[in-house]
Amino acid sequence: MGEGKKEREREAGQRGGRRDRAQDDPSRESLWRPLRVLQEGMDADIARLYAERRIEGLKPSFVLELLRLHACGPMTIKALAESVGRTHSALSQKVAAMRAAGWVETVAGADARSKQVTLTEQARKVVGRLAAEWRATEAALAEIEAEVPYPLSRVVADIERALERKSFHDRIAEKLAADPAWE
Repeated sequence: MGEGKKEREREAGQRGGRRDRAQDDPSRESLWRPLRVLQEGMDADIARLYAERRIEGLKPSFVLELLRLHACGPMTIKALAESVGRTHSALSQKVAAMRAAGWVETVAGADARSKQVTLTEQARKVVGRLAAEWRATEAALAEIEAEVPYPLSRVVADIERALERKSFHDRIAEKLAADPAWE
């Protein structure tokens, strides 16, 4: 009987330890999470539309680049990155994912260091639908913005102005300077 009680106490102590560690977990609070969850849900709804039209393997995050390639023709990764406001490194990774999914092809560019990105036949077959989805998505977002008292586009503009006054980096660095755990 005494052994069973000790075992229960040890288990309760371990649970209490987990609970104490959970209280020390700063990731339990997040101002970012609701925005990320919202965007993930909206992207999932767009992906569901693709699935309903049997457009397999297409991520909503690929569409901007596919539409840009359709409108502008083959581009180097660097030029495509600049045209969509991404870093070369980030877009290079995305192009690799789009290539693996069958949406783009890459061929050697004018020099050995660059690659030209072009649409595959699979992408060319659906790009008209993607343009229609883009327009419908923008119209749906405009509709939502009209329904809320403080539209997201205004929030973004206000945050950009605040970051012009003091960068995100500087704001975080200032907070870290006051936190002994950062030392």
